[in-house]
Amino acid sequence: MKILHTSDWHVGKVLKGQSRADEHKQVLAGVIEIARDERPDLVIVAGDLYDTAAPSPEATRLVTRALTALRRTGADVVAIGGNHDNGQALDALRPWAEAAGITLRGGVRENPAEHVIEGTTRDGERWQLAALPFLSQRYAVRAVEMYELTAAEATQTYADHLGRVLTRLTEGFTEPDRVHLVTAHVTVVGATTGGGERDAHTVLGYAVPATVFPGNAHYVALGHLHRSQRVIGPCPIRYSGSPLAVDFGEQENVASVTLVEVTAQTAAQVREVPVPAAVPLRTVRGTLAQLAELTPPEGWLRVFVREQPRAGLREEVQELLPRALEIRIDPELVPAPGSGTRVAQRAGRSPRELFADYLDSRGHDDDGVRELFDELFEEVDR
Repeated sequence: MKILHTSDWHVGKVLKGQSRADEHKQVLAGVIEIARDERPDLVIVAGDLYDTAAPSPEATRLVTRALTALRRTGADVVAIGGNHDNGQALDALRPWAEAAGITLRGGVRENPAEHVIEGTTRDGERWQLAALPFLSQRYAVRAVEMYELTAAEATQTYADHLGRVLTRLTEGFTEPDRVHLVTAHVTVVGATTGGGERDAHTVLGYAVPATVFPGNAHYVALGHLHRSQRVIGPCPIRYSGSPLAVDFGEQENVASVTLVEVTAQTAAQVREVPVPAAVPLRTVRGTLAQLAELTPPEGWLRVFVREQPRAGLREEVQELLPRALEIRIDPELVPAPGSGTRVAQRAGRSPRELFADYLDSRGHDDDGVRELFDELFEEVDR
């Protein structure tokens, strides 16, 4: 069978105030075109379809149309919820999805059988997929209790709970003539972040070892980390990465989907297929004079300015580089905390003096900013 694995679409993403709806249309059209060319038997979308738990109607239309178009290629389509998605809202779309022949699993259900999807390819290859949406710390405990596994003890870790749930979902991986698959939205120890993930859900408390996945799985399709990569483990494990760089920290990532060819008797053969790029993200740096001489690269820009902070600096850079979305003082020019000539002491000092000390500590020598602070302070102190 042939599988197209994608994840982390983050539809509805706004980058520094800039909507990326047109870019998402272009990128998802590219994913759909790959599916038409490759004719996979199964498409797996491993979470984070949306960038926010309250997506706009426009974002919802784009996701539902993309899933429908993928289904129309003749592939079975399975999509799970990620940490950015609202699992309950995704599950509310299940009647529509089922009518369209699409399998949606937004959150963990009480019946574990609902998370085990079965199918047969055009050529008669039988497959079974354990689909586990993102689980928060709290819901991991609830899932363990719902599935009547061993008692959830307070001292057990998130990895313990997730391992028990996966063991329950994959206990039917016993038939030798069936392809066994897993999809989940999770951080695996040893994998590399892409640069734009939500930190709260990638820290070590949420990381699980690769050994939570069964050794008899033919392929594990992961979402959550935005960089396409293989993970060393007891079976073939892979992140497809995001087909679009969601933040400047991901500007070097290669946008792609993962194609997998596998049978019940043969190992998975994996290849990456590039997705036509959206507007690229670039970082430039320099003084105002250097930026003025720069031929602006294509794409949205992050600018590190090699100038001392002052009022109006952002506007000057924006005039030179209209596509600059993020403008910051070059980190190399920012003094280390505590390196100022004076250390502010609160006792007995006025707000004006404290603010002046703060500006000095940051290398921000601008009388205009001090005067503006004085005006604002006088207004609120009346």
